[in-house]
Amino acid sequence: MNSAKERLIKIINEIPESELAKVLDFAEYIKDKEDKKIFKEITKASESSLDFWINDVDDKIWNDV
Repeated sequence: MNSAKERLIKIINEIPESELAKVLDFAEYIKDKEDKKIFKEITKASESSLDFWINDVDDKIWNDV
């Protein structure tokens, strides 16, 4: 059995050129959605580390720099 990627490439090769923009648009939508998910996860992970850096001792020291 062919992989999903191989099947998709085969279908793309069979679709009329005039319809490929729709396939591309959908593929870019899926990629953007995944990119946003990854960015959101990275942002959430970085926010959890902020508690380490936000404290009165460090604030007092860095305010004088």
